[in-house]
Amino acid sequence: MTKIECIIRPERFEEVNAALTDMGIVGMTTSEVRGCGRQRGYVERYRGMEYQVRLLPKMKLELVVRDDQVDAVVQAIMESGRTGEVGDGKIFLSRIDDAYRIRTGERGEAAL
Repeated sequence: MTKIECIIRPERFEEVNAALTDMGIVGMTTSEVRGCGRQRGYVERYRGMEYQVRLLPKMKLELVVRDDQVDAVVQAIMESGRTGEVGDGKIFLSRIDDAYRIRTGERGEAAL
């Protein structure tokens, strides 16, 4: 099993979610986060003063999938989340050794 964590633009979340749902991926955790990278933020003016806004709103998605699904899921996230502009996000992969479903006690891929 592999854990996929991705940081995407909030406005691309619906497209990414739809692409994952079309693939049969239903289990995911989402968080509204703030961060910066190469995008570096922007300058905002308020009442004649300039403010540097460095931490921009993003969405973080976390999901665990079977190893045979990883490439397809990553490709779906990249295609549906891409705008072609700086700040589209990142995808991180981590190996998961085991998983348990609390309600039933199922273990491994059956717990997904």
